[in-house]
Amino acid sequence: MIALLAAACGLIAACLYYCQPLLPRIAASYRASPSSAGTLVTATQAGYTLGLLLIVPLGDIVARRRLIGFLLGAACAGMLLSGAAPALWVLLVGGLAVGAGAVVVQILIPYAASVVPAEQRGRAMGTLLTGVLLGILFSRTAAGLVGGAFGWRAVFLAAAGTLAAVALLLVRLLPPSPPDVSIGYGTQLAATLRLAATEPVLRRRSLIGACCFAAFSVFWATSAFLLAGPHYGWDSSAIGLFSLVGATGAIVAKATGRLADQGGQQAATGVLLALGVASFAALWPGGRSLAWLVAGVLVMDAVVHGVHLLNMNVVYGLPDHPRARIASVYMTSYYIGGAAGSAIGVTAYRFGGWGAVPAPGAALLAVALLVWALGFRRRT
Repeated sequence: MIALLAAACGLIAACLYYCQPLLPRIAASYRASPSSAGTLVTATQAGYTLGLLLIVPLGDIVARRRLIGFLLGAACAGMLLSGAAPALWVLLVGGLAVGAGAVVVQILIPYAASVVPAEQRGRAMGTLLTGVLLGILFSRTAAGLVGGAFGWRAVFLAAAGTLAAVALLLVRLLPPSPPDVSIGYGTQLAATLRLAATEPVLRRRSLIGACCFAAFSVFWATSAFLLAGPHYGWDSSAIGLFSLVGATGAIVAKATGRLADQGGQQAATGVLLALGVASFAALWPGGRSLAWLVAGVLVMDAVVHGVHLLNMNVVYGLPDHPRARIASVYMTSYYIGGAAGSAIGVTAYRFGGWGAVPAPGAALLAVALLVWALGFRRRT
């Protein structure tokens, strides 16, 4: 079951990132500026954030299998709309729908956390996160190759077919289960807000996660423009292949999951965040040097994904809280950070080129490191 869920999560998460290596082609298709095309990344992440806030809490109070089918249907419809979009604003609407439907990943991950023993939760979360990371990595590569051969619209149409297949598989194979809590939607939302207000460990880990994903998005929302620019001059296929350098993040996720099961998540979080700040120092000369760019990406991806796994192991281990509420609070914060990071990165690139991009990424990880240091004595 964990292997099935990991594969499904990877295929679903991929849909959030197909557009990134295609942004230069999309901009050219609509005769739009790079920053205008870059808003597709922000729109998709904004849809995902709204879904985390308003849809994920349903995971505790409605039948899980029915909810999964509905959300995957919405994401599939969004992909079809994106592939046929006659104007950029229609593409943005499709991106919002894709993001909102893709929150099904955050229904599946808490479910997986609930079906494994506590002493194996870190490894199980590591397996699922590895699936997500591989989906993200290969999404950029596949999108670059397919987009280069058949055009960017073919990528979205093919993704719609993939989502339909995943929906049929999960609805067929997941065991039926009753709601975890018998309350209304309004009561569930209120309980989720109370949890965010009263649980300090969840707040602290949510802020660290938001800063990390913001820094991650600062880089990946702008890297296609750098690589397609005058210094590198790569096409969309090469840009897609470049994302494979982040595969080390998947390896670190597995190793970090084993470390989390042994109780070392607090110290590991601090070490990873310090390395993350240093990684953006390496990314700055990456505007001219491929070696520095690759080195920075290797470390930055490993840091962000490793800290994310440690955060999930901590928050899903909090006692006496339904996990969909925890997922809603943590992942809403996480993707608000991602949407903000995308906007910051695109804006920085627009006004200062690549030289202006690494500084905000490093600053965001420095804030996360400060939050970790303030909570160090609490061992969380």
